[in-house]
Amino acid sequence: MLKFVSFRLLSSLVTLFLVITATFFLMFLVPGGPFLSEKINAATLAQINKKYGLDQPVYVQYGNYLKNLVKGDLGISFKRRGYTITEIIAEKFPVSAKLGALAIICALLVGLPAGMLAATKRNTVVDRIIMAVCTLGIALPSFIVSTTLLYILGMQFKVLPVIGLETPRNYIMPVFALSLSPTCYITRLLRSSILDIQGQDYLKTARAKGLGEQVVLFKHALKNALIPVITYMGPMVAGILTGSLVIEKIFSIPGLGKYFIDSIEGRDYTLIMGTTIFFAAILIVANLIVDILYCLVDPRIKY
Repeated sequence: MLKFVSFRLLSSLVTLFLVITATFFLMFLVPGGPFLSEKINAATLAQINKKYGLDQPVYVQYGNYLKNLVKGDLGISFKRRGYTITEIIAEKFPVSAKLGALAIICALLVGLPAGMLAATKRNTVVDRIIMAVCTLGIALPSFIVSTTLLYILGMQFKVLPVIGLETPRNYIMPVFALSLSPTCYITRLLRSSILDIQGQDYLKTARAKGLGEQVVLFKHALKNALIPVITYMGPMVAGILTGSLVIEKIFSIPGLGKYFIDSIEGRDYTLIMGTTIFFAAILIVANLIVDILYCLVDPRIKY
């Protein structure tokens, strides 16, 4: 296991380095700059660019950024004066994490029972309704769901607040919008997985021993059926956290996602890099944890 984890950590560092490199150079390909929108003359702009090192060639800036990154320095924000990127992440990510955690919990609490119900009610009206809802839920992007909820429940009927996270009711629409697609995907995955193993010999043996169908499902079938769901959970966690970028902007939630969108619009290079590295690290760590969980669920899987 130690050898496996060491290899994955090494490959994760390489992946993270490639993400940093690609993001840095692609960022400078976008026209504009962090200070062009400010009403300053050319001489003042040149002085500001010199102060932040933006007057140097891109490859020199890249080298300087890597040197500072190795020291744990993500730089300072060009737009939020006096704030470092580390401070912004530490301040704003807990808001995004809370929203994402609620969406993940909802996706699991709804998706797993719905998947088992659809599998046990195969080809019935219940199964068809669940699959139809799941197909629609997967097809609809989260920002479409968000704007629809915002318009209907927030503006037309005015039953839910539309801005911020001041009360528990504020969480209903953004959590629903974030969790809808993962919930539907988990439901379809678990249903398909359970149906695939229904004819396995060990399940036939369990039924031949006189065990009830519920015991066979929960004690014998579910554990192996969860493997595809666990595989999906790594990208799901990162997807929900990064998917909150647009959701936070729509609902004016003061989380890290909103600042990430604002940093792109304002060409805040250091904040773009810092948040990209942070979210990429979350995705990499989530996938590593999923790989380790495989063996806990199914001992037949070897590292």
